[in-house]
Amino acid sequence: MEPRVLSLINKVPKEVLDIWKKIIDSGYQAFLVGGAVRDLILGVKPKDWDITTNAKPEEILEIFPEVSFVETKFGTVGVKTHSEEIPVVEVTTFRKEGKYEDLRRPSEVFFINSLEEDLKRRDFTINALALSFDGKVIDLFGGKKDLAKRIIRTVGDPEERFKEDALRLIRAVRFACELNGRIHPQTFKAIQKYAQLIRYIAWERIRDEFTKIIMTPRAMYGIELLRKSGILIDIIPELLQGYGVMQNKHHKFDVYTHNIKSLDYAARNNYSLEVRLASLFHDIGKPLTKQGEGPDCTFYNHEIVGAKMVKKILERLRYPKRIVEKVSHLVRHHMFYFDLNVVTEAAIRRFVRRVGRENLEELFQLRKADRIGSGVPKAEPYRLRKLRYLIDKVLREPEITLKNLKINGHDLLKLGVPQGPKIGYILKILLNIVIDDPSKNERDHLLQEAEKLKEKPEEELRNLAQLTEERLKEIEEAVDKELKMKYRLK
Repeated sequence: MEPRVLSLINKVPKEVLDIWKKIIDSGYQAFLVGGAVRDLILGVKPKDWDITTNAKPEEILEIFPEVSFVETKFGTVGVKTHSEEIPVVEVTTFRKEGKYEDLRRPSEVFFINSLEEDLKRRDFTINALALSFDGKVIDLFGGKKDLAKRIIRTVGDPEERFKEDALRLIRAVRFACELNGRIHPQTFKAIQKYAQLIRYIAWERIRDEFTKIIMTPRAMYGIELLRKSGILIDIIPELLQGYGVMQNKHHKFDVYTHNIKSLDYAARNNYSLEVRLASLFHDIGKPLTKQGEGPDCTFYNHEIVGAKMVKKILERLRYPKRIVEKVSHLVRHHMFYFDLNVVTEAAIRRFVRRVGRENLEELFQLRKADRIGSGVPKAEPYRLRKLRYLIDKVLREPEITLKNLKINGHDLLKLGVPQGPKIGYILKILLNIVIDDPSKNERDHLLQEAEKLKEKPEEELRNLAQLTEERLKEIEEAVDKELKMKYRLK
């Protein structure tokens, strides 16, 4: 046996091996199948573990008393493993399927005793691989070859496969993105022919595949495949409204290309789902707000129109409310602008309150994606770095201030310190003590220190307080220097 084949078995977790072996020891055939085998060959950790067997569902239930679910009609039993990492292994009986009347699931299922017939019903060759317990890879449809070349090809007639389950139309795109591959020409031609069948698939299922596409580094490629295949017009027609809509002198590309190039930057920089969605949709309101043509055309309020459009798109795709609100919020505020020569601290604070402090980092990520999507060379120019520096500086709170002291002016009055500048001097001196040693910021200790200081002449206290002010200034300058280094400012 080839060492490489043996290594596949060695990569199967013990929890899965135990279930697999128990089925075989009970006198049945059993094979690891599908995505798990594909991922093992690729050297990727499988997310799901599936075993196919000639044992009937009721026979599987006799072997395993603890199960998570049972789909008797389709022959699948979810066997518990008592493992948090792999809570369930799906065990499915060899089966042959009848007609697919709803473009999702077969109207009837026939349990059979043939692994070959079972593998024939699967979607793509790379998912029709099986692994025997002795380490042999069963490859009846050229899946290993396709996997090596990163080709996405259906098992058998592509038209039949897509008519069985129309979700496979978009799954083919997803696999091409995830595996850094391409769709076989014959398979892609069938996708184009039956693209409209995606209309019959539940939005939740479409959303899940769409999310997986844009969460890959090849997200832009995936959107382009959806467009060229004819699927995009049925799931996000609003995105195609920007195709061929040229922009002004600040952009090199049409609206559609700009949007997918922005997504590309977000994907390559591993930004969150929300930022990727916002990058893809941030200018989706431009076609509806365009005024004029040529280098001076305008798109006034496109961010407001776009935010409303994004909300409807994401709700249609059944995204959770928090994602809908986050993405539409980012789109709504992506056009922020400040004249850095005159901007005030108050203006910056108002901006932060408006967009939310928790959204700042993602908003700046969106701005960088927007810039690169416009065709400019720098994602974060000096002006953007300077604004981030100013925001950080305004929002940064000193670790220890007079407000943080455990005593205040009222306490000093009670100690007999007369009303006047002497109170301020003493508090500043106490602040200096606490800066040196934060553990001394205790009420009793500070009151004892204040008792000693109140007896000193006012002139001496003023000089000591002045030292504190100089020290605070040094600390502020050091922090400012650190911030400027952080944002690469001179």
